[in-house]
Amino acid sequence: MNTVEKVREISRPIASELGYELVDVDYLKEGKNWFLRLYIDKPEGVDLDDCALFSEKIGERLDAVEPDPIPHAYYLEVSSPGAEKPLRTEEDLKNAVGEYIHVKLHGEIKGNDAYDGTLKEWHEDYIVITIKDKTKLKDLEIEKKHIAKARLAIEF
Repeated sequence: MNTVEKVREISRPIASELGYELVDVDYLKEGKNWFLRLYIDKPEGVDLDDCALFSEKIGERLDAVEPDPIPHAYYLEVSSPGAEKPLRTEEDLKNAVGEYIHVKLHGEIKGNDAYDGTLKEWHEDYIVITIKDKTKLKDLEIEKKHIAKARLAIEF
């Protein structure tokens, strides 16, 4: 189990207990410093107090775990996922029907490896997004096995 998976496993019950959804965990090196970033959300959105509370609770918990999941110095950051929230689970995709999304693909469909559009339908094996093709709107069916990543997007 890698560091992100360990932190996710430790963090998810704490987030749930506090009424948050653990949206994502990143652990990466920037320059010479390591950063552990946790993204939380709740239906009405999170504010600075929510981030501070979760940061305190998860910091205490991570410090108490033996063996230490992160044995060297790092910066802990907690924030909301922002306007471009990742859609990682089936539930995330279902809840995003009607929203504008960005989909990155494994390979290409109709000459593109990414699409932006409104998620029109969610099905067991595929999604339908409405995309702009020059001046027309078209529905595009994408099998889920071809989706590498999906997230909410901002429409310009």
